[in-house]
Amino acid sequence: MENRRRDGTLRVLGVIPARLASTRLPRKVLREIAGKPLLMWVYEAAMRCTDLDQIVVATDAEEVMRLCEREGWPCEMTATGLASGSDRLHAVAQRIAAEIYVNIQGDEPMLRPEHVTALLQPLTQAQVDVTTLKVRCTAENERNPNAVKVVTAADGRALYFSRATIPFDRDGAGGVAYWKHIGLYAYRRAALLRFPSLPPSSLEETEKLEQLRFLENGLHVYVAATDFDTVGVDTEEDLVRVEAALGEIERGRGAVV
Repeated sequence: MENRRRDGTLRVLGVIPARLASTRLPRKVLREIAGKPLLMWVYEAAMRCTDLDQIVVATDAEEVMRLCEREGWPCEMTATGLASGSDRLHAVAQRIAAEIYVNIQGDEPMLRPEHVTALLQPLTQAQVDVTTLKVRCTAENERNPNAVKVVTAADGRALYFSRATIPFDRDGAGGVAYWKHIGLYAYRRAALLRFPSLPPSSLEETEKLEQLRFLENGLHVYVAATDFDTVGVDTEEDLVRVEAALGEIERGRGAVV
């Protein structure tokens, strides 16, 4: 599965940040869904993504490390208190060299190979530092602050991410295309290594969205469109939704919600 350059550097490394101290749903990466820990669903989904040359879990918890050891998954112990998934990937980048790092959130069990393929495509352009994904927003999510919205330039460059409903339909004319952000990221190594040295931005602190630090500091974030939505697990209600959706997929490898 590994694809290395002559100097031994991996081309694409998938990293699954998996901390236990989540605030809205504590210990969520170890919560069971249909008989398996959430993290197992995520890791198995990542293994189906052939664009990833290697996958590693990044955690700050001994319990998660023990699960990884039991299952034979590569795992890196990182410091507690890291503020974001990007910070945890940065810690991994100090130990494992790669050209591109893919941030696979530990609460995204509905990851598909198509997501990673779409995520990597814009990185064929030299000016792209970071990529992420968007999907057409459902009416239910348009005004849901837990569903982050994104607006982009015509070429796909991110203009802004917000928990608010953007763009604002001032005249109420309708027909506005709202896009939901899917929190998967791919970073060039240089961009990832810069992240902790950039001061946390005022927009990042206000919206509680780490990707705004890149935008406020002038890095180029591009957003690829996908037809496949995901359900990130942040609440008990999300657990129920994901269990139903994954049950459907497991029964017939059916359509993702």
